[in-house]
Amino acid sequence: MLPYNQDFYNEDEAIKAGHSKGAGNLSNPPTLEEAIKRSQDFLLSQQYPEGYWWAELEGNATITSHTVILYKILGIEDECPMDKMEKYLRRMQCSHGGWELFYGDGGALSVTIESYVALRLLNVPRTDPALKKALKFIVDKGGVTKSRMFTKICLALLGCFDWRGIPSLPPWVMLLPSWFLSSIYETACWARGCVVPLIVVFDKKPVFKVSPEVSFDELYAEGREHACKTLPFCGNWTSDFFIAADHVFKMMERLGVVPFQQWGIREAEKWLLERQEDTGDFVGVYPPMFYSVVCMKTLGYQVTDPVVQRALLSFKNFSIERADECSVQSSLSPVWDTALVVRSLVESGLPPDHPALQKAGEWLLQKQITKHGDWSFKNQSGVAGGWAFQFFNRWYPDLDDSAVVVMALGCLKLPNEDVKNGAITRCLKWISSMQARGGGWAAYDKDSNQHWINSAPFSDLKAMLDNSTADVTARVLEMVGRLKLQGTSFDEAHLLPPESIARGLAYLRREQESEGCWFGRWGVNYIYGTCGALAALSLVAPTTHEEEIARGARWLVQVQNMHGKKINGPQDGGWGETCFSYNDPALQGQGDVSTASQTAWALQGLLAAGDALGKYEVESIEHGVQYLLSTQRKDGSWHEAQFTGGGFPIHFYLRYHFYAQHFTLGSLARYRTRLQASKIKPPIP
Repeated sequence: MLPYNQDFYNEDEAIKAGHSKGAGNLSNPPTLEEAIKRSQDFLLSQQYPEGYWWAELEGNATITSHTVILYKILGIEDECPMDKMEKYLRRMQCSHGGWELFYGDGGALSVTIESYVALRLLNVPRTDPALKKALKFIVDKGGVTKSRMFTKICLALLGCFDWRGIPSLPPWVMLLPSWFLSSIYETACWARGCVVPLIVVFDKKPVFKVSPEVSFDELYAEGREHACKTLPFCGNWTSDFFIAADHVFKMMERLGVVPFQQWGIREAEKWLLERQEDTGDFVGVYPPMFYSVVCMKTLGYQVTDPVVQRALLSFKNFSIERADECSVQSSLSPVWDTALVVRSLVESGLPPDHPALQKAGEWLLQKQITKHGDWSFKNQSGVAGGWAFQFFNRWYPDLDDSAVVVMALGCLKLPNEDVKNGAITRCLKWISSMQARGGGWAAYDKDSNQHWINSAPFSDLKAMLDNSTADVTARVLEMVGRLKLQGTSFDEAHLLPPESIARGLAYLRREQESEGCWFGRWGVNYIYGTCGALAALSLVAPTTHEEEIARGARWLVQVQNMHGKKINGPQDGGWGETCFSYNDPALQGQGDVSTASQTAWALQGLLAAGDALGKYEVESIEHGVQYLLSTQRKDGSWHEAQFTGGGFPIHFYLRYHFYAQHFTLGSLARYRTRLQASKIKPPIP
């Protein structure tokens, strides 16, 4: 069964995918009780027999385009539904000729170049109207020269970009000890998973002639013969230092004096082979998978080799093939989806020992990671016990998933409570050990803060580090507060030490923006970050952080899409924030439309703030609830076209297809709880 997708709800496709019919909006808004019951029933209908929930994790056309390029490089295009990928790529093209990072962004140069290349490799002629429009878009935006490094690497692999314009990664980097400032373990795990295979690729500089007649010279706005062949200096002293070093490295390559070259390459190969999952993937996300397979090809591995075969299986697992189209996801999110759905169902009144929830709890327990991963290189005293985002990713558990799973398990009643409590205790010890020196928590690693690394020429996305963030820190602190509220068997000794909590709170206080909101690294954007911070502060330190809580709540009220608060944009009572707020902080909390997930986050933040302050923003809350009730569909679900998940801000966003479901149910349930406790007076009919 395909993962849940909120867009596919009609005709044979809905039945084939196992989805229910009747996705149209209701003619009359349901009551609060009706909406909650419908949402519960809908989510229960989406559970897999094994006990988990899993929805599509939508990115942009880049991932599918890269897959086309990879299969062409490997010469196995017949093993992939290329015709369906072509249809997907054609559908995703916009009227202006480009392809987007997120819906409505006006088109992105690099995504468009990669989609153009993929379609040409699929034998679509340059004279095709779609490609003619795409080419004009590309040239108008500056062409290949202005594209990101990942795009240039793809073209270099095809012989269509000069390797002199690709930065060097000396193989001896693999030999640096983990404590060294430029060790691979100073980078984020997603960057590390790309750097290691690229060390081999950049050293060998392979060119795969998949289609000799395709040159892509037309993608150079200035003409390929006039394009700069080397990395240009940019005027920033840190970046220019790296560029100068790169020139030295390239000169050494030309002279054949690369220190420890073969040793470093062998270590890179060994590192990759050790970290390949049984499911074939590397790091659990697409870019490392792509570059690892290219690395294997460069090293002489054959397609029939078991290592490559397992890797190709992972690409199939990431693919979503429907009757007419095929696209590829950037990752898989079953642990994340399951934990969040479980929380919303329990909060909405499902018994904690409900069979569906017990099955989900048992499935989550099986996914705990008790072996050390890459995180242990900078945290050698930590006890393994976290959870990962995916079905399998034993090297890379993350703090966000782990905290959410702990909260989900904490609200369940399982057949063996001792096993559950032992798993939670182990995870709490791991989470405590992962706190950074500055008091916050990052997603995967501890103290990943060598900011100079982001000035390296291959880091044009500025995503080489896994810094502490307000949203992950808030999640950890919320977990502490929830465990206390849930009345589990945990005492203070099992939770984070008081000094650890105090340092986390101090970090959150420092991270609050002058407007009162918090930045959202993993969700879009300030609405997400503010909701998380308010939930944490209201549970852990409501009396000592009243000012911060009040400022956060006021900001949420100010950015609500309501008459009298906004001159432009929707005035439907919901909340919505554009991904452009990452480019321009002046757009904090602003968007062209309201969305279900962002409205749910805002409601959760306001309800949490009301708990702490003893006073609720009733008018704003009521309008937000009515927005959700009025937009629920017949089958109990909600729909949103917008991307509200963070991947790499400014460069890659995610559309979690369950976000509009479980977050919405959770917010309505929390609202109902406060109505029933008479903390909020029911609206007058």
